Amino acid sequence: MATKETKQRGRPRSFDRETALEQAVRSFWERGYEATSISDLTRAMGISAPSLYAAFGDKRALFDEVVAEYGRLYGGFLARAVTEEPTARRGVERALREAAAEYTLAGRPRGCLVISAALNVAPASAEVADSLREMRLANVRGIADAVRADIAAGELPPDTDAAALAAYTDAVIQGMSQQARDGAERTELEAVAELALKAWPRRPDEAAR
Repeated sequence: MATKETKQRGRPRSFDRETALEQAVRSFWERGYEATSISDLTRAMGISAPSLYAAFGDKRALFDEVVAEYGRLYGGFLARAVTEEPTARRGVERALREAAAEYTLAGRPRGCLVISAALNVAPASAEVADSLREMRLANVRGIADAVRADIAAGELPPDTDAAALAAYTDAVIQGMSQQARDGAERTELEAVAELALKAWPRRPDEAAR
């Protein structure tokens, strides 16, 4: 005879997991990690707290899945652009333009979840901030590596400071995210992107003209 526990384990979920996860993405994206409570999540996801814990684990486990889902659906464009374009400048130019569009797209939260979700967290949530910081730093390292490759290929002057140029680009992208959250429109962020690109060193053959 089946026990009550066995019957509960075999009971199918009464909600669509992917839809619930998407709502969790929006909640964390809008409010940030610390300010999003379990009650906020259950209300947005349309499920009970026991269902949330059974399907996703605790709040931290859910947030980790949210970050992965965010990267799959919305983020990751900076790393892709830098990897796919033939030069670091072309990659950054594409990424900045995409940031201006993505951060201001109608119908979803503004800015970047990875940049803004853990700006203010309690000491108990320090690991959350650390994990997002590492994701951002990985992007900075990727830009710096692309810049160094361009220096070696003669696309950038040999005295180009790869680390500083990568950090500058990251600062611009983080600033664009915050400006979008403050209400800046796409055209305004595109203007910021254009100005930022002017700070990039010219190719040695162009600089000699």
